[in-house]
Amino acid sequence: MVQFNSEAGNISVSSAVFSNITGLAATNCFGVKGMAYRSMTDGLVHLLRREAMSKGVSITYHDDNSISIELHIIVENGVNLPAVCRSIMNEVTYVVTRNTGVTVRAVDVYVDSTTL
Repeated sequence: MVQFNSEAGNISVSSAVFSNITGLAATNCFGVKGMAYRSMTDGLVHLLRREAMSKGVSITYHDDNSISIELHIIVENGVNLPAVCRSIMNEVTYVVTRNTGVTVRAVDVYVDSTTL
């Protein structure tokens, strides 16, 4: 959780906020089919529904009130993977910073699967 102090009081931003913003920003990028989640029971990668896409996002907090984001995604078959990943990194960094004011230190994108 990231906390800010202002004249009016304290503001706390939870992991759920960062996960939802990040998931929405990533899935709006071209070529992204959705967020991925690797099941611990069977080891398979599952495509997450929109309401559960925060499971494909991991947030790491740093002492200087910045965050690092890890995304697990499923992309459409035939897309340029480096271009899609760069697009996601730029979009997530911009959207999270614009909406929360928190500095994003790193965005790591893991492509877990492709679909037709």
